[in-house]
Amino acid sequence: MRKLLIIPTCLLLLAACDNAAVKPPETLATATLPTESHTDREIMTLLERGNFLTERTRQVTAIQTVFSRHTTPERARNLAALCFSKTSGTPFMPFDLAEIALAETGGNRLSGKAVSPRGARGVWQVMPERARSHGFTAQDMTVDEKCAEAAVRELFTKLEMAQGDLERAKKLYCGQGPQANAYLKKVRNYRSEMHSVLEQAQKRMASASMAQPTFRTR
Repeated sequence: MRKLLIIPTCLLLLAACDNAAVKPPETLATATLPTESHTDREIMTLLERGNFLTERTRQVTAIQTVFSRHTTPERARNLAALCFSKTSGTPFMPFDLAEIALAETGGNRLSGKAVSPRGARGVWQVMPERARSHGFTAQDMTVDEKCAEAAVRELFTKLEMAQGDLERAKKLYCGQGPQANAYLKKVRNYRSEMHSVLEQAQKRMASASMAQPTFRTR
């Protein structure tokens, strides 16, 4: 008799929330056995996508915490949500977009009105000509949602230039030369800060779990 696999409803809902065409990282790839049926493979895909979405959600929580150190709690929450939604269905994770925002305008309270001496605008500091190449106007970059979308498109362009090297793509997002090297160092520092927040949250959860009383049955 064939065994039935029962999937919790929450995992199905998580899978439905993010219908990304991009495959999850290789670490989550499904290892299909010759004896597996099509249904078994579909079930495993749903379960793994659930794990993938859980990681994206965890990242958003860390992003919000770090963003709140630079701006108001409400703005931190809204920008963190954009990092999640605008990277959905792309090769990027929320951290990728958050790192750029922090490197670009973290010292300027993540202001959507920020304008660089060269004319780059918005939280993600997109240059006017680059904004136009992605279907936006320079003024659009003062709107957080449009700026985030343009930033993702620009990062994808840089990823193609970097032949899939995401670290180099982030450096190219800034430019080249010593300034770009310093920029990449800032990106890495902010990434470490967000990962530290994640680790602290995991430790708190582990401590809370160990502190829960256990009940013995006679």
